[in-house]
Amino acid sequence: MSLNSWGRVPHAPQQGHGCGWRSELAKAAARVVKGHGSTLPYGNGRSYGDSCLASSDQVLTMRRLDRLIEADWAAGVVEVEAGMTLAELLALAIPRGWFLPVTPGTQFATVGGAIANDVHGKNHHRRGTFGHHLISFSLLRHGEGSLHCSPDEQAELFAATIGGLGLTGIICAARIRLIPIRASQIDTQTVRFGGLDEFFALSETLDSQHEYAVAWVDCLARGAQRGRGVYIVGDHAAYGSLDTGGQPRLRVPLTPPVSLVNRYSLKPFNSLYWHAHPKVLTQGRSHYEPFFYPLDQILHWNRIYGRRGFQQYQCVLPERSARAALGQLLEQIAAAGEGSFLAVLKRCGHLRSPGLLSFPMAGVSLALDFPQSPALGERLFPRLDALVREAGGRLYPAKDAHMSGADFRHAYPAWERVEALRDPTLMSRFWNRVTQ
Repeated sequence: MSLNSWGRVPHAPQQGHGCGWRSELAKAAARVVKGHGSTLPYGNGRSYGDSCLASSDQVLTMRRLDRLIEADWAAGVVEVEAGMTLAELLALAIPRGWFLPVTPGTQFATVGGAIANDVHGKNHHRRGTFGHHLISFSLLRHGEGSLHCSPDEQAELFAATIGGLGLTGIICAARIRLIPIRASQIDTQTVRFGGLDEFFALSETLDSQHEYAVAWVDCLARGAQRGRGVYIVGDHAAYGSLDTGGQPRLRVPLTPPVSLVNRYSLKPFNSLYWHAHPKVLTQGRSHYEPFFYPLDQILHWNRIYGRRGFQQYQCVLPERSARAALGQLLEQIAAAGEGSFLAVLKRCGHLRSPGLLSFPMAGVSLALDFPQSPALGERLFPRLDALVREAGGRLYPAKDAHMSGADFRHAYPAWERVEALRDPTLMSRFWNRVTQ
């Protein structure tokens, strides 16, 4: 079976080469390189664009390396293989009273992928990125064997690998520090807001008081309603059960010929969703899965965008320019009549990411999906890119399928340090596109 990225843009099917044991990784990688010139480690395919696609279209699949190596459940420290998904790690940790310190919007990413993209979550303002909670990892490099990397050992490789898009070597296993919890439920507070000024007021008041904070924004609202949305904060509950997973899931059984997400379905949904939420801050309680991973409740949800697939646009804007730039971005998106049901707005904190190519900066991040069409690359994305560039922001490589090389190199000046440390047998379509 061929593999692709989650957004299926670009359409570049990958041939997977499996490996079941860490002791076999070096030989497996060498075989692929000998036959095809280069390869790339491939986790669970949750990167959206071409950062997980090998330039040779021959990837080394890591999912079978999903074992727990060692655990100190008294201290909350685990060592796991890189192919373990975050869902599998949570299934081990939650019943013992521990949780991931940082989690992205899907639990189906692998640990190796979380490191390679230095993922962040709804608590970036409190705990930074995934890389902040790494104690160490083992990295297999061509001709060098397996290296132990930590802040004190192979420190330059440690920093280059965190957010390094799988290019510095093959992450074999990682040692991670977890956070304690008393229950797997999340206590929430929810309120709808009428525009960006209200969002910033809520965020400035409430973010610092809660572990998690995020907002949904209506990407099609214009005029006086532009920037309206729903603001949600949450904290791990002080009492309750330590249940894991098991939530009922829907499934998209097939890929329709055209996208089911369009201006005809999106506008009424957004209006209903906004009106369905309370006008005043209202307390609630949620299982951790729908709180952190709302789209994971629908298996194969990427199929709803049709055979052409979709692109996600995620940018982060520095604090000094975020308010004005967000308004301009949302105006352009609404005018195009495109977007997604789940448009995410959240504040990023001041904790400096440990990775050389880490995405977050202090400011505000906006993310939403667009059904693939020629108009994205011809009209909408160039306009959005210009606004992000002018504001001093940047795009997220893990979600990208269009960023220009000039924009990437300007936004991530440390790319040359990563290139100098890149394993010469590893090359992605993304890296080839933006650096070569």
